[in-house]
Amino acid sequence: MGTPSHYALPAPAVWRRYLELTKPKVVALITFTAIVGTLLASPGVPPLPALVWGNLGIALAAACAATINHVLDQRIDAQMTRTRARPLPSGSLTEAHALAFAAVLGVTAMAILAFLVNLLTAVLTFASLIGYAVVYTLWLKRATSQNIVIGGAAGAAPPVLGWAAVTNSVDPNALLLFLIIFIWTPPHFWALAIARREDYARAGIPMLPVTHGVDHTRLQVLLYTVLLTLVTLMPFLTHMSGLLYLAAALVLNAGFIYYALALKITAREELPMRVFHFSVRYLMWLFAALLVDHYLPVLRR
Repeated sequence: MGTPSHYALPAPAVWRRYLELTKPKVVALITFTAIVGTLLASPGVPPLPALVWGNLGIALAAACAATINHVLDQRIDAQMTRTRARPLPSGSLTEAHALAFAAVLGVTAMAILAFLVNLLTAVLTFASLIGYAVVYTLWLKRATSQNIVIGGAAGAAPPVLGWAAVTNSVDPNALLLFLIIFIWTPPHFWALAIARREDYARAGIPMLPVTHGVDHTRLQVLLYTVLLTLVTLMPFLTHMSGLLYLAAALVLNAGFIYYALALKITAREELPMRVFHFSVRYLMWLFAALLVDHYLPVLRR
């Protein structure tokens, strides 16, 4: 553990370290899925407060949860090669600064959602924040190899939050988006866990490759990918989306199954990270296809 050097860093470097606490790539993906939920809830142009303030509040809440995760995981992060350079284990920021930053993010997020959007979105967002930052990070992550399956519910919530910002309700179509991300999360994260299994073992985290072995985890990635393929057909089958989305989903699922099969039958060391990175692109393109399919009839009018 390094000596805190917050005041020794130039101002831009300090703010970069604060930004690192928010896990910006993760927050960007979360915010994107929330925006898609907001837009899909609207037949045309969405209400501006829901689109702007709703998604800003959701993004700030996600950043708050990520910062709390850094604080609670700093001992684990210090033992893992992938994370030991993060702001807290490296000593470039102190725990007190991180907690103050998280408090500002969280309070601002809740105030925006409660006063400028609606109370339901604020309550659901707060529940998701606690689910990830406390229930998953503090308990599930350390308690069970199914941590990411159960804890994935918090990460799957953003489309529901974005939808609720528009409708002030929990819509069945929003829950379908939730289900897609919920089923996507295990193969996405277990691919990373296979690549970083030695780090997790060193830190004492019971990730599936550590507790049940790599071969079992590869099988689970494949099985969840097949289940994901079936679930992602549901927007078309329920008439939530049309042929354009169906075509995109079939192509993307073919790619994911190809990678999952390759992971199952080969032992190439670089493959788990390739699956992990593909899964991120997969989710982005799938939700983009939902969006294009939704607005294409509007653009043709």
